[in-house]
Amino acid sequence: MSNSPQEPGTCYLVGSGPGDLGLVTLRCRELVETADVLVYDYLCPDEMLRWVKPDCELIYAGKKARDHAIPQDQINDLLVEKTQAGKSVVRLKGGDPFIFGRGGEEAQELHAAGVKFEIVPGISSGIAGPAYAGIPVTHRSHNTQLTLFTGHEDPTKTESSLDFAQIAKTPGTKVMFMGVERLEIITGELLKEGAQADTPVALVRWATTGQQKTITGTLDDIAKKAKLADFKAPAICVIGDVVGIREELNWFEQRPLFGKRIVVTRTRKQAGALSRSLVNLGADAYEIPTIRIDPPEDLLAFGQLVQDSHTYDWIVFTSPNGVDAFFEIFFKLYEDVRSIGGAKIAAIGPGTAKKIKENRLATDLLPEEFVAESLADALVKENIENLTMLWVRAEEARDVLSRKLSEAGVILDEAIAYRTVPETEDVGGGMKRFREEGADVITFTSSSTVEHFLALDLPMPDDITIASIGPVTSETLRENGLEAHIEAEEHDIPGLVAAIRAHFS
Repeated sequence: MSNSPQEPGTCYLVGSGPGDLGLVTLRCRELVETADVLVYDYLCPDEMLRWVKPDCELIYAGKKARDHAIPQDQINDLLVEKTQAGKSVVRLKGGDPFIFGRGGEEAQELHAAGVKFEIVPGISSGIAGPAYAGIPVTHRSHNTQLTLFTGHEDPTKTESSLDFAQIAKTPGTKVMFMGVERLEIITGELLKEGAQADTPVALVRWATTGQQKTITGTLDDIAKKAKLADFKAPAICVIGDVVGIREELNWFEQRPLFGKRIVVTRTRKQAGALSRSLVNLGADAYEIPTIRIDPPEDLLAFGQLVQDSHTYDWIVFTSPNGVDAFFEIFFKLYEDVRSIGGAKIAAIGPGTAKKIKENRLATDLLPEEFVAESLADALVKENIENLTMLWVRAEEARDVLSRKLSEAGVILDEAIAYRTVPETEDVGGGMKRFREEGADVITFTSSSTVEHFLALDLPMPDDITIASIGPVTSETLRENGLEAHIEAEEHDIPGLVAAIRAHFS
């Protein structure tokens, strides 16, 4: 029997937007999640790598000045080769693929090779960057024209194609991409060609991210100011009267945690919720996943207890991970949530209760404090002697709950739903960044995140602020010679975010 012919692949040239993950298009995310091969650039948000499927081939093709991970001709050949092999290939590019990127050239190479391709536009940093710095690139009272140009041209060209005389006399706002290293030369040429020396100018670095930095000046002095500030790429330059509106419209840099570098230590899957909450307050949040959630060693035993869950008086959940693991098995065994029977449901905190609600069940008991001791005390008050309970827990859970419930006369079965193991891969580059830059704050959301972070043997800066989700985690920090400077009053993610915000307000 002959093999079926290879299905043709498609190469998607996709813009990942200017840096803020919230500005990524739905189509971009959909393609990243389903890609067989992801070829990504330097300016693509690291968090997007979490979206890929487990067997996706990741290829870094980032480019900085004079430092290209893969030469452009080899990138072109790679895209053609992988697409011809029947793969769904996503070429992920910062900003928009056609605005001063190499997307047009790559599309031409794909066309010449006869392979299928699609273009997915992205929000350009030339528009979003000024907006996040409080600068509208067009404004009825100031201009009705916008000029985009690049300060970084093809190095193989013998002379510049930039018409500085035309740019200098063109009215309206001018936005320059990739020219900060040549800023003195470019501003000098514009002044020589008649541009007004007092024209307002702004430079926006790492636009739309927590690392954003903005400096302002005039065409006459911005190059000197950039040099004094050691202002480097990636940056957008905005030239025009609209820069003066920044004092009124500077919304992004006024947020309560703006510029604070905050490390999130959770599982790779869970880190996003905490990171997003911090980013929404202006923080430069980046992730060092320290633990990974794996199935229990005896999955059959866990499955048997889930199958019998309808026979218990109470089911107790002490983590969102436990809820996920439980219902993943439950709905493989039963089609209807009512098959869980008449068991009452207890949750350790609102995060766990939220997960239970996602599975169409209400929580009957939630303690005042979101720790095992408080949950045990709340259950004991429910007159539980001789009742049967199923505790869905992690392999490494403390014995506080089992001890107190057993003393109260409960007939307790413990369902080990998952285990936490060290996460040693640095897919998002968080470990590398922590070694090189450090951080202002590091967050710990459980004792296991503390222990596994310390096992990575990363250097802990002396002046770093340590934020803990609650007293149990804080105690683990103390046992390891560290002190929590911030401890959440409400022992969940919103409580931790509120505590960090209050600390810096």
